[in-house]
Amino acid sequence: MKIDVEYLEFMWPMRHFLITCGAIGERPDIVAVSFCMPVSKEPPMLACAIATGAHSCALIETHGEFVVNVPPEELKKQVYYCGSHTGAQVDKFEGSGLTPVPARSVAAPVVDECVAHMECLVRQAVPTGDKKLFIAEVIEAYAEEYLARGDRKIAFALGDFPRHIYGARFGKK
Repeated sequence: MKIDVEYLEFMWPMRHFLITCGAIGERPDIVAVSFCMPVSKEPPMLACAIATGAHSCALIETHGEFVVNVPPEELKKQVYYCGSHTGAQVDKFEGSGLTPVPARSVAAPVVDECVAHMECLVRQAVPTGDKKLFIAEVIEAYAEEYLARGDRKIAFALGDFPRHIYGARFGKK
């Protein structure tokens, strides 16, 4: 017998990312996301879904750019902090202890402690229910040399499906 389930549960594990937006000097924001994927190799493009009511969504709409930062497993605590606080009320860089540094080509900062970065220019924004899907061109992509050489891999989010965050359809269990 098959029963109704939360559809996202079977798309787990997913990689977590920290998306930075806004600009240094204007209190940039960091949002933790799992809904991010490549959508084109040429030109290089990706898509990220951000909650429509999120402060970061408004910053991305205003600036038309963002950075996808790839955190190592050691930043798990900071990823959870950035995913459970709103940049409208707190400075997430300050609260998480993460360091904003200038990006190569966009105004949004990169997270210095992250191991890879993709600087993006928004090409399209699509409303998709409670999220807005930002389709963006990757104009810069760079990573720690040891990752590029394959000396170390970046782990996916491990553990159980996070019902406290995504289990909205059937209530929290």
